[in-house]
Amino acid sequence: MPRSVNAVASRKRRKRVLAKAKGYWGRRSKIITVAKHSVEKAGQHSYSGRKLKKRVMRNLWTVRINAAARDNNTTYSKLISALHKKNIDINRKTLAQLAYDNPAAFSEVVKFALS
Repeated sequence: MPRSVNAVASRKRRKRVLAKAKGYWGRRSKIITVAKHSVEKAGQHSYSGRKLKKRVMRNLWTVRINAAARDNNTTYSKLISALHKKNIDINRKTLAQLAYDNPAAFSEVVKFALS
């Protein structure tokens, strides 16, 4: 009986890896074993990058809220504490957008929270 290797599936698998490695430099885009390692490592970086992105964005929101709060003669920590005490549930993303896009509305939120 002849040996069966399922060339269709293995060729498809190799083409998929090489398609993901398209644009890589040199052997990384052409040699299947090197490309496979590069694509695998890129996947690890993209996974951790998605987690890092959330951390970086939250830090950005905190910086923007703090800058706007200081323009209104308070600090980030005092503002967040006052919001929690008044049971005002505005998340940091929304607060940062308000501070960035509409400083007058942010000032009203600060005045209400600190009153």
